[in-house]
Amino acid sequence: MAQNSPQPRLVDPGRLARSRARARLDVAGFLHDEAKAELQERLIDVNRRFTAPALVTAFPAYWADLAPNARIIAPDEVLDLTPGAHDLVIHAMALHWADDPVGQIVQCRRALRPDGLFLSAAFGGETLVELRAALAQAETEVMGGLSPRVAPMAEIRDMGALLQRAGLALPVADRLPKTVTYRDAYALMADLRAMGETNALAARHRTTVPRALFTRLSEVYSARFPAADDEKRIRASFEIVFLSGWAPHDTQQKPLRPGAAKARLADALGTSEFDETARPVLHPSDD
Repeated sequence: MAQNSPQPRLVDPGRLARSRARARLDVAGFLHDEAKAELQERLIDVNRRFTAPALVTAFPAYWADLAPNARIIAPDEVLDLTPGAHDLVIHAMALHWADDPVGQIVQCRRALRPDGLFLSAAFGGETLVELRAALAQAETEVMGGLSPRVAPMAEIRDMGALLQRAGLALPVADRLPKTVTYRDAYALMADLRAMGETNALAARHRTTVPRALFTRLSEVYSARFPAADDEKRIRASFEIVFLSGWAPHDTQQKPLRPGAAKARLADALGTSEFDETARPVLHPSDD
């Protein structure tokens, strides 16, 4: 019997590790700052004291102040998490590089105690849409074809569905869109290097990229995607998607069974209930 072939990898872990090691979030950590502030707001809204948090991050020094007593976990394929050991698990700006994002969330779910909270922030599908388009045009013109250069990122509806697949209760997914302007495409790519977000795809071209590609990329980007308030600059879209869910517990709210409501919505709204199956009544004026 033929054996199943291994699942192809999306990410080159060695290349990703080198990219992150070269990151300079002290220079370009503003999106991490945005994500951290939003997660802090969510923790404040929960209004609960967490005594055993865990923080999954590739940048522990930058993220440690979000949960000062947290156990720091590297975002490896197999997370170093103990089942049932934590009342809070935060996955910080790394899920978009996971080969198996639902597997990452499942591991976090298993590490939670009953009624423990999972939070995540990661880049979503609207991130770098302009760069993708400009790269596609420039590479087609210069090299006669396309190659993987920007990691595919999930849409918010798909990321939200991962919470339910992982078995988390009360799932919520929302997004924070950001538009950043740069002098040119070279300045944008410099920021991406400083963020640790350069090309780490397993299927990337390994040969040296001709200088002409980047020259044409800069020209295309400037022509197609000028900043709204300054045509001499370019715009770059980023989308941070936030996920939250709870490890199931008997005390949590649960949806009512169909037909279990004790009051009619029409009564609460002070209106009449419409029966869509009823036949229309014709009056003389209708003829």
